[in-house]
Amino acid sequence: MNKFPLWKNGLILLALVLGTLYTLPNFYGQSPAVQISAQGATAKVDSSVAARVEQVLHDASIPYTRSSLDESGIKVRFADPDTQLKARDVVDRALNPEGQQPGYVVALNLVPNSPRWLSDIGALPMYLGLDLSGGVHFLLQVDMKAAVTKRLDGYASEMRGALRDKRVYYDGISREGNRVALHFRDEAARAAAHQALDNEYRDLIFKDEGSGTDLSIVATLKQEALTTIQDQALKQNILALRNRVNELGAKEPIIQQQGSDRIIVQLPGVQDTAKAKDIIGRTATLEIRLVDEDHPAPTSVTEPPPFGSELVLERGGAPVFVKKQVVLTGEVITDAGAGFDSQSNRPSVNISMDSKGARIIRQVSRENLKKRMAILLIEKGKTEAISVATIQDELGARFQITGLRSPKEANDLALLLRAGALAAPMEFLEERTVGPSLGAENIARGFHSTWIGFAAISVFMVVYYLLFGVISVASLGINVLLLVGLLSLLQATLTLPGMAGIALTVGMAIDANVLINERIREELRNGNSPGASIHAGYDRAFGTILDSNVTTGIAGIALFAFGSGPVKGFAVVLVLGILTSMFSAVIISRGLVNLVYGSRRKIDKLSIGNVDWLHKGR
Repeated sequence: MNKFPLWKNGLILLALVLGTLYTLPNFYGQSPAVQISAQGATAKVDSSVAARVEQVLHDASIPYTRSSLDESGIKVRFADPDTQLKARDVVDRALNPEGQQPGYVVALNLVPNSPRWLSDIGALPMYLGLDLSGGVHFLLQVDMKAAVTKRLDGYASEMRGALRDKRVYYDGISREGNRVALHFRDEAARAAAHQALDNEYRDLIFKDEGSGTDLSIVATLKQEALTTIQDQALKQNILALRNRVNELGAKEPIIQQQGSDRIIVQLPGVQDTAKAKDIIGRTATLEIRLVDEDHPAPTSVTEPPPFGSELVLERGGAPVFVKKQVVLTGEVITDAGAGFDSQSNRPSVNISMDSKGARIIRQVSRENLKKRMAILLIEKGKTEAISVATIQDELGARFQITGLRSPKEANDLALLLRAGALAAPMEFLEERTVGPSLGAENIARGFHSTWIGFAAISVFMVVYYLLFGVISVASLGINVLLLVGLLSLLQATLTLPGMAGIALTVGMAIDANVLINERIREELRNGNSPGASIHAGYDRAFGTILDSNVTTGIAGIALFAFGSGPVKGFAVVLVLGILTSMFSAVIISRGLVNLVYGSRRKIDKLSIGNVDWLHKGR
């Protein structure tokens, strides 16, 4: 009656072994480390680079605790942050000599100390959230107006090309606020334009205005198209930010939408926060435009630009008129790498474009030979011509940006372009930095509160239920072990709300044991034998335990579905805690009871505390 079959005992043993293995890495902690990764197509991180790094540290008399090489690069661990900072400077100077193109990224990081054999079986520690490991939090707002303006400028450029291909004559096309205006001299030309455009641009509403020889077609965006543009701009910026963070080598970053026009970026464990803000905060986009050769070059920065052009400054400070019509943007860039110009030996960025960009640049360069083309860098609302050069030959899918001041600037620009263009500029609304010491304090407080609660519950259970209380406490400890192991297996990110979820799981799990113990007591009061009371107590308490946990699980699923950020983290721990508490309370505690009482032929009494009447075994 009170014996498990072999397969159930095997299941319990397997759960204990796996839970222990996957929980172990969390006890080894983290070490300050220097992470070396390749930068660019030519640099490679292999065993020879690892040996060189170790030799550099040995020559500088900088001790390290461990060096490892994996697919993400070389990680060298140190005993304290001061040694880590010294090592970073020494290794950076050795791998990236001054005056040469940087080939390696040497970054500060925190890496787990767990043994390699645990990593080989996939046993890795949980990631720690921003509030536990420290790091940086940014809240950015996307300029939706700029995203819409950029798309309307694109429509204007496309319609200009479409009318030219259809040989429809027009006086001009311009963007006026949130609409695009096409101007004509006669009704026939306007009708021909309608025929060429109406079926091609279904996201636009075309309306006729004007009379006589001043006729126009005004195009405005449909509401659903406007919503789509804003949604796509937000998603593209999130993707670009995610790529930039990946270039930094951040672990488990949180990049998510907040509201309709804001983005949250959290980088747990990042120590070099200045570098992170520099890369993430830079809203650089690239535009290629033609220089206005139809008007004299400006002699002053205050000189008003002609219609259809704007004034920008070159790197040397000289003003130049460039046409407002954008030939290409950074969206067509597929790859970008820092290098040096073969003729001037100055820093440059080599750019590769997709087929659409290659086709456009080939046509524009063919039609504008011996004219100048400007490559503009737009960053934080400021437009700068980083390169103004004469088109000597027809350009293709690859070209070069020159005129950069230093290899570092070339490398940073290549990183931004390679990571992807931003659909719209962004502005920092909020910045918070959580220091590692505060994170360590949060961890200590969270664990102390959990263990104090666990200890208090244990004392009560042992005093009130005696041996069954000891069994309940043992199953409760196994429940926590399984929960932490499961979170580690799933590589979940543990935050303060998640630790609250663990503490709540402890309370919920012991509630199931209380129900079982009280049900066994009730069976004893009713005159059942001890063996029958154990069997009936577990069977009859199961329904109540299942109902209470299912209702709590539904609440946890709702929190996960409709919550965000910390709420989701709490919900994940809550739902997983329900599963492990059900398993530990019903299966594991029953297995422990069977281990104690199942082998006895005759049970005189149960050590389950004081009852009104304790039936002697038959």
